[in-house]
Amino acid sequence: MELRNVAIIAHVDHGKTTLVDELLKQSGAFRDNQVVAERAMDSNALEQERGITIFAKCTSVEWGDKRINIVDTPGHADFGGEVERILSMVDGVVLLVDAAEGPMPQTKFVTSKALALGLKPIVVLNKVDKPEADPDNALDLVFDLFASLDANEDQLDFPVLYASGRSGWADTELDGPRDSLKPLFDLIVEHVAEPEQVKHADEPFQMLATTLEADNFLGRILTGRVESGTLEAGKTLKALSRDGSEIERFRVSKILAFRGLGRQPIDKAEPGDIVAIAGMSKATVADSLLDPAVEGPLPAQPIDPPTITVTFGINDSPLAGRDGDKVQSRVIRDRLMRQAEGDVAIQVADTPGGEAFEVSGRGELQMGVLIETMRREGFELSISRPQVVMREEDGQRLEPIEECTIDVDEEYSGVVVEKLATRKGEMTEMRSSAGGKTRIIALVPSRGLIGYHGEFLTDTRGTGVLNRMFHSWAPYKGQMPGRRRGVLISMEDGEAVPYALFNLEDRGKMFVEPGDKVYQGMVIGEHSRDNDLEVNPLKGKKLTNVRASGKDDAVVLTPATKMSLEEAIAYIADDELVEVTPSTIRIRKRYLDPHERKRRARTAA
Repeated sequence: MELRNVAIIAHVDHGKTTLVDELLKQSGAFRDNQVVAERAMDSNALEQERGITIFAKCTSVEWGDKRINIVDTPGHADFGGEVERILSMVDGVVLLVDAAEGPMPQTKFVTSKALALGLKPIVVLNKVDKPEADPDNALDLVFDLFASLDANEDQLDFPVLYASGRSGWADTELDGPRDSLKPLFDLIVEHVAEPEQVKHADEPFQMLATTLEADNFLGRILTGRVESGTLEAGKTLKALSRDGSEIERFRVSKILAFRGLGRQPIDKAEPGDIVAIAGMSKATVADSLLDPAVEGPLPAQPIDPPTITVTFGINDSPLAGRDGDKVQSRVIRDRLMRQAEGDVAIQVADTPGGEAFEVSGRGELQMGVLIETMRREGFELSISRPQVVMREEDGQRLEPIEECTIDVDEEYSGVVVEKLATRKGEMTEMRSSAGGKTRIIALVPSRGLIGYHGEFLTDTRGTGVLNRMFHSWAPYKGQMPGRRRGVLISMEDGEAVPYALFNLEDRGKMFVEPGDKVYQGMVIGEHSRDNDLEVNPLKGKKLTNVRASGKDDAVVLTPATKMSLEEAIAYIADDELVEVTPSTIRIRKRYLDPHERKRRARTAA
């Protein structure tokens, strides 16, 4: 059966996973009466909750006498490490572009990766049935994007389809019959070349591992494309690292191929096919799995460097160990090392003392997903404020700059431009875009964007859309204003009392509610002024024998502000930590004792 390997790439929310759902349905991968979840490829709990793709996933469909392996990739640049590796497994890409929004920052990011590998794209203008869709303008912008990314003539001569993934149709003409996705299937078969590897069936077996996962029964499983030769279960392979050193020799216990949404064991892996192999104990992502006769490793894609660092430490608050069962630094270290092994975009380093670990990655979203995953596994952690990774070059200090593309209603554009300017941002473009919005493109230091998203949503009343991607390194732009307000710090251990919280409401907004456990050094609210203030949330009402009318009215409290994990991490200052447990998120001072805090502040000054 002839093979086609294709990846679906696009910006966030342009409809990749929904389109894959329809491709699976229309190819007959599901039974007529089979119950299938919406966005079936997003199988991870966090993916379903957030409505985003975090992990690249492979599926395959049969179309006539051809088998098409389809890879669904994440749209966020934070998970770009997944995209970079996956694109080396395919021979073509379907680039999805929202007909209303046009190419966005992540469209540019994933397209640049695909073009650099020499892949010829099929452009699908999705959501053309939206009222504000402007497919002609979107197509012009795609062409401009390709030209700006130095696409060659073959890549610029791309075929175009108009589609609605949700409605399950694609057509070569905008006003075509709109029946099914048959034109897309036919175009993939016709436009994407058969894998070059098919010609190397007689050579020794070679495969580059691109994704890693663990299975309770099979152990480690590595997925990749067979570069040459065939493989049968029971055969011995060797694993080489990128530098050519041998990691291990192992016997292949199982070969799995992707069929529909599931994986099925197969007897023999053919060249060009995307398969998963079990049996190894040490080999990992970017390693080469080879026949013992092969000498050197396969070339692996270089991975973009991390841009932010977050410190993961043990939870040493007075409430530690009450919620989670994984609290020791050794257990936290093992889990982080396991994560770094499977995700090449993450790096983990030990800190002096061994009770905290510096984890570097692509962005706040990637870190937030990792922390959320760990807390659901029963970990307790203390997390620092994200710090931007700096670089030294020719004696000059460089920092990462990100390109922000912002769509806002016109009345909010002024406040957005003002906020970007205070964060050392430089506006490069401002124009009208679809739906009566204003599009602002600016180059902003990564430091300035930490914690900005929540403020941006408040400024635009939740209607603005902010997208960002790494742009370049630039000379350090100097000090940046931090959080404008101080915090309210508890001076006692115990449970918060309604009467005390009611009396503290004049001082600022509260993060805790009556009955919540608090401790000395814990942040319980935001001060209305710019200094920190120690308060007592346990102070009850003094009762006497004399009662006055009106003194015993019920206390009515303003609802407490509850922050999500990402909001808390973005909110904290450098001298604060976020305490994360399976059921709670608290903010605390790094040093709980007030005398220690003052001493440290004096030393720092």
